[in-house]
Amino acid sequence: MTTSESIVTGIGVGRGLVVGAVRRMPDPLPEPAQTKSDRGVDDEHLRATSALSETAADLRARGVQSGGLAKDILDALALMAEDTMLLADVKNHIEQGSTAERAVFEAFAAFASIMKAAGGYTAERAGDLGDVANRVIARIMRVAAPGVPQSTTPFILVARDLAPADTALLDFDIVRALVTIDGGPTSHTAILAREKGLPAIVGATDAALLIDGETVIVDASSGEIVRHPSTARIDEALLESESRLAARAGATGPGLLADGHEVALLANVGSLKSAFAAVEAHAEGVGLFRTEFLFLENDVAPSIEAQKAEYTAVFEKFPGQKVVVRVLDAGADKPLSFLTDDGEENPALGRRGIRALFAHEQILRDQLTAIAHATASTTADVWVMAPMISTVEETEKFVDICREVGIHKAGVMVEVPSSALLADHILEVADFVSIGTNDLTQYTFAADRLLGTVANLQDAWSPAVLRLIREVGLAGERTNKPVGICGEAAADPVLAVVLIGLGVTSLSMSPTALADVRAEISRFTLVEARQLAERALSARNAKDARAMASFAFTH
Repeated sequence: MTTSESIVTGIGVGRGLVVGAVRRMPDPLPEPAQTKSDRGVDDEHLRATSALSETAADLRARGVQSGGLAKDILDALALMAEDTMLLADVKNHIEQGSTAERAVFEAFAAFASIMKAAGGYTAERAGDLGDVANRVIARIMRVAAPGVPQSTTPFILVARDLAPADTALLDFDIVRALVTIDGGPTSHTAILAREKGLPAIVGATDAALLIDGETVIVDASSGEIVRHPSTARIDEALLESESRLAARAGATGPGLLADGHEVALLANVGSLKSAFAAVEAHAEGVGLFRTEFLFLENDVAPSIEAQKAEYTAVFEKFPGQKVVVRVLDAGADKPLSFLTDDGEENPALGRRGIRALFAHEQILRDQLTAIAHATASTTADVWVMAPMISTVEETEKFVDICREVGIHKAGVMVEVPSSALLADHILEVADFVSIGTNDLTQYTFAADRLLGTVANLQDAWSPAVLRLIREVGLAGERTNKPVGICGEAAADPVLAVVLIGLGVTSLSMSPTALADVRAEISRFTLVEARQLAERALSARNAKDARAMASFAFTH
């Protein structure tokens, strides 16, 4: 008996196409029984707190092993396991007679309920909280926590949702694609899959019907999972997969549209290790070199010589190529005792970025001096930019200091609406601008990008954000000066084409995203990119803008 082909749909992440066998993630541990404890309160409390502490340590260790964005996510989850309110709730349940495992279950369930009620991004985090609870309970009960199935042959992993602790350490030679029943484009599964370059489809409700061992086709570009594919359909998918892989592998030169229009494809780096990854991914240079790693967790700013050594090591990886250095961007979520102000009620709107550096100008001058000295000892084409520029006057002051210390390419970041709307005047002074779409989106909507309750507004596809980017693009064209993108938006292959249509001349992203973006932009001419941009600009909201542009990609 032949079962007819059917389609399961979700939200695609990436452009990959994979044929493979399904392996289901085991279900979570069963709910602990509501039996009264036959141990003492102190014994139960020790069991709970020890398991919570060990789980937090394990999450942090996994983060260190994985690095990058996964480390940040796992560190945040470790903090959840040590939350003082949660610990107090666990203790309260134990004092009322609960076992350690039941107390942990109840406390985490209450925490998750609050997060779900908040909706949006915060609700998606509730699933991560459930995974932490499972890991704690497994330690208390001395059983293995559910995890990624072990296999020596490649498979497609299907789960209700995949915990960051599991996603961070996936073996990409074995796990070829991810499918989740829950989650959305801002879930940690989607974020980490995008960073790692792994094809994924999230929020595929009907994926609950998939069974272990069945062969499916996962097409991240269309968000479709094909069940019971015919032999002909499988052969067709394998050929298409090979074609896409060949396109990615072959697209190792400069970023080019179908008509030969050049768009530099650069990498975001924050350390020497990530610089190596950028070179391996055939980046044309660096569009954002974050220098915070030298300053964070220090009580004083590093010396000029210490900074020079670190900058030189990175610059030497890109001989003859552009490296755009962002001077120290501290404040808000990155406070520094020697630079930023304590006790600001809203530090995201306070003295951060260039404002903090101007308030401690010697730190800025020392950093720029170190960059200038490192530039002189390498062949990299070093450009320097300031974060959080809001006015023309700030631009003038920064560029003047750069000129004083011998830096010849001085630009600014466009991260707030005021600098986007003043781009014409700013580019009369600055040599270039680079748009940070993460912060530009945050400030356009007055919605803290670190606050889960307003995460539904954090979407660079919003026509409001796109219109600001167009203003900057037009200013770049009028002044004949470069306009780059160094935010997360650059890593979305569809949005990358739209951004080019808005006047962007370079795109900087995670090294793993370069191949997909390079391959995708080569399919469109500049005229077509501008047409896509106009469609997105005419939309009422981010969802419609994405749908209108994506339709053109698949038809």
